[in-house]
Amino acid sequence: MKFAFFTLGCKVNLFETQALEQLARARGHAVVTKDADAVVVNTCTVTSVSDHKNIRAFHRLRRDNPRAVIAACGCFAQTDPARVRATGEVDIVCGTADRAAVLDRCEQAVQGRAAAQADRLPLPRAYELLPAGVPDGRTRALLKIEDGCDNFCTYCIIPYARGRVRSLPPAQAQAECARLSAAGVQEIVLTGIEIASYGRDLQPAVSLTDLLCMLLPAHPSVRFRLGSLDPRAVDEDFCRRLSGLPNLARHFHLSLQSGCNSVLRRMGRQYTAEDFYGCVTRLRAAWPDASVTTDLIVGFPGETEAEFAETLAFVERCAFAAVHVFPYSARRGTRAASLPGRLSQRDKAARAAQAKAVAQRVGEAYRRGFAGRTLDALPEHRTGGLWAAHGAYGFPIYIEGQAHKNVPVRVQVLGLHRDGVRAKII
Repeated sequence: MKFAFFTLGCKVNLFETQALEQLARARGHAVVTKDADAVVVNTCTVTSVSDHKNIRAFHRLRRDNPRAVIAACGCFAQTDPARVRATGEVDIVCGTADRAAVLDRCEQAVQGRAAAQADRLPLPRAYELLPAGVPDGRTRALLKIEDGCDNFCTYCIIPYARGRVRSLPPAQAQAECARLSAAGVQEIVLTGIEIASYGRDLQPAVSLTDLLCMLLPAHPSVRFRLGSLDPRAVDEDFCRRLSGLPNLARHFHLSLQSGCNSVLRRMGRQYTAEDFYGCVTRLRAAWPDASVTTDLIVGFPGETEAEFAETLAFVERCAFAAVHVFPYSARRGTRAASLPGRLSQRDKAARAAQAKAVAQRVGEAYRRGFAGRTLDALPEHRTGGLWAAHGAYGFPIYIEGQAHKNVPVRVQVLGLHRDGVRAKII
């Protein structure tokens, strides 16, 4: 049987799709990009825009695969299975639990056996062990260490799509890292829905810091990079215990969303701007040249011009290396969708453009500080006559001259280039 897989959304979805591809191959199936017998769509529902992207993907995939069985799994399928079925394009609807069952049901459907359809999909209650994938031709891999979220921010639907926090036990995390290292992986990105909450469900409880102190010394030749962090994870213990580990990437993505306390309260975030800035200060005391990046939602309901200006000033104060800016998108089923003071699309777009301009300026100032420095880089692909590579700091490195894919090199930074820096091999 031939399977094709299509992923929308975040790194967690990408990890899960790579795991499904491995499971399919282990069953003797082929993974293809066209002429498939079954197409599995791993959906996203983080915003209403994401929902529309899912639906467009269903129509396109049905057009391109008229005789295939099409299955939808993931967050959109979990939260709104009726809307998925209403498209008329999807044969099988699964959610965020028991990913292996997606393959079972596709096999049954291709063989002509009907699979029962549930009106409501239960949320997962236990952590589902899935194998980490090693993408062909790459030496960087994802490892999901946590699923679910207990925060219930007012704008976010994900706790309703993913359920409560569930963690990969440390022994399994060690085994997966050992397997990836043996396969030649040079960087492992630890990802999850809310990895700052890692281990609070385990008995005995294990913190994210505890896990890192187990994994990094055990695999010194592998660089570890952290996914998005709730800033509350970055306490003194985190910085003190991890700053001596050389194979931790000096790139920390802290989820901000707003630099204004009144907006943070309306969002249901569980920290203040001052708390967040304390985290940034601690990171830079432990890693003086650390790349600190963040996410920002602009145009949240009720956001005034003064509140927006406060956020822009906070972005400058934190001197982020990069900021992902999103105009607020009302998400049906969340508390924020009913808040008063909704801004027009025009106003949200204008604020997003202004925030991106500030973010670009502070990001360029951060990268300019690397001019003349020597860095380690891992080339990945050619682009515009240069080799695009990644390093420890999170920004792309564009390398002049002759490099080789996935062969580490030492480079000297020449200056800014696009969203990263330009460098030459030394």
